[in-house]
Amino acid sequence: MTARPRKPVPLPEARWPTAAEAAGARLFTPVQLGPIQARERTWVPAMVPWRADEDGTVTAENLDWYGRFARGRPGVLVAEATGIRDIASGPLMRISHDRFLPGLETLVQRVRDESAGHTRFLIQIIDFLSVRRRPEPRTFFERYWQPGPEHRERLTAFTEDDRWLDAPDEVLRAWLAPAGIDAWSATLTERELRDLEYGYREGVNDTHLPHVEELPRVLPRLFADAADRARRAGFDGVELHFAHAYTMASFLSRTNMREDGYGGSREGRVRLALEVIEAVRERVGDGYCVGTRFLGDEVIEGGSRIDDAVWYAERFAGAGLDFLSVSKGGKFDDAKQPRVGHAVYPYTGPSGHECMPTVRIDEAGPFGRNVALAASIRAALRAAGHATPIVTAGGICTFEQAEAILARGAADIVGSARQALADPDWFRKVRLGRGDEVRRCVFTNYCEGLDQMHKQVTCKLWDKDFDATGTDVALSHDGRRRLLPPPWSPDTT
Repeated sequence: MTARPRKPVPLPEARWPTAAEAAGARLFTPVQLGPIQARERTWVPAMVPWRADEDGTVTAENLDWYGRFARGRPGVLVAEATGIRDIASGPLMRISHDRFLPGLETLVQRVRDESAGHTRFLIQIIDFLSVRRRPEPRTFFERYWQPGPEHRERLTAFTEDDRWLDAPDEVLRAWLAPAGIDAWSATLTERELRDLEYGYREGVNDTHLPHVEELPRVLPRLFADAADRARRAGFDGVELHFAHAYTMASFLSRTNMREDGYGGSREGRVRLALEVIEAVRERVGDGYCVGTRFLGDEVIEGGSRIDDAVWYAERFAGAGLDFLSVSKGGKFDDAKQPRVGHAVYPYTGPSGHECMPTVRIDEAGPFGRNVALAASIRAALRAAGHATPIVTAGGICTFEQAEAILARGAADIVGSARQALADPDWFRKVRLGRGDEVRRCVFTNYCEGLDQMHKQVTCKLWDKDFDATGTDVALSHDGRRRLLPPPWSPDTT
């Protein structure tokens, strides 16, 4: 029986401040991020809009996207997860070679111009391992599966037919392809079954693969090279992506069982992260802002929890990071099975729902759901004598929410991704005493659904009461959605 959808919880009531009240708010006071100062404590976290070209080069659509967010003048704007390897990764920005510098320099200048110098612009840099689409069973058995003696023995036991012990490989492949889950489960290894059912996916424990085994020797230089390019392009700083389903987060995970000194114990799991930080800092110097986005809780069976995150945070602060941005979940481990021909998406299972919760997640709803993690980390750092600023985010969509978080010392900076996507001007509207004009996110994850399909990310609210026919508004490739939010100016009434 299919479970009925949970009734959505209502959005929190919003009382918007007057301009005078906003002028005295903590949210709009400066904050120091190591060598740089942000003019206010508003922060737009990294979001992937899928607007680069297939080579990862900045496009006019990237310029328009980030320029539009900059026009809202947040304290900090973080550019999308940007690849540090010089390999094809679809319409995701890359920073893996000097040939990307001209586009990135133009992007930085666009943000400066659109924000009138108000916004600090950081770039998030990321490494990720190979993930392939879920194959057709026939394709899997014909192209990827290699029969061995153990498979023959298992299939013989399952069918009670010893002809499989000597049958040609092609006969085994042809029989198994249409045989179904019972035969596959009985014959394949756990890893092979996962590759068939979810698609091939590399992990940091796959040390039998030479390129995975050598990650600790390769990644510090790759991150350092990328950070140096970010500095040369003019970004105010870098955010090292140590979160969610990707390489560095996987090294930090309790599921990391590597036996080469880079897994197992906490000291082993954090070792590569500290070596990356050291390499980046050595390359860009103490005068450049370097921080990280990492997980306060993996939300997977056998994964890291808040006590691990606190322990890591103390070491990150001790290593000299200028800010710590706390996230949650978003793992491949518990993701929903993809359709054939699609890749597994890390925001579809329980950990993914905690990363980007909707109004249907439970009775508590998505609002400020991750703040307690940031608060625990901040309290531990202050007790240890570290003043490192802590960024929190997740379902924060009203002024009073944000101000209360800062007032009680749960975090030093408040991030807003989906609400900023719905209305990039919302911080500015609040600051000007015009909060009643804020276009409020409804937290149904329309945007996340587009991201899952690698489509240009937009917000459904942008198209409300909007007719695309006969306009010069830029539209998505399918011609059905506007690519940017409606314009707003403080001069409008």
